Amino acid sequence: MGTIIVAPLGKIAELAVRHRCREMLSLVAPKQGFHRPAVISAERHLILGVNDIAFAGTGNLVAPGEEHIAAIVGFALGWDRQAPLLVHCMMGVSRSPAAALIAALAVAPDQDDHELAQRLRRASVQATPNARLIEIGDHVLNRGGRLIAAVKAIGRGADYVGDSPFTFPAAP
Repeated sequence: MGTIIVAPLGKIAELAVRHRCREMLSLVAPKQGFHRPAVISAERHLILGVNDIAFAGTGNLVAPGEEHIAAIVGFALGWDRQAPLLVHCMMGVSRSPAAALIAALAVAPDQDDHELAQRLRRASVQATPNARLIEIGDHVLNRGGRLIAAVKAIGRGADYVGDSPFTFPAAP
């Protein structure tokens, strides 16, 4: 099955060590510097330089695109699920929860989108998956609007109250 850990940038080293993660997906602003935890090899670390925006055409900001979703899907399909997959962005609230949903559907495409979104909400009251990542993910994964509807159904998360990493199973 596999477990996905969603975290803010400031918690990745602690969580990678504690949960014995071997793979990490980073969604950070382009050119944002940070240190990869030593327990994660460079070969099993995907860094996507995207801003947390929900629309294209924003000057110097990089909006998530199909190439980013394809990279998430490909990376998830290479995950052996023997150790948790660590997914992070700056705050662990928008980009990383969206990427976690996409990764979960990539490795277990037969699961119900609404149940998956409900698992995410039970794991985190403040997760608000990035709408653009979800929309493109729905298209790339051929979900027929189900992922979009499922995320809309759980609504916006609670106001941010601080770093709150969470885990949830990639499949039921």
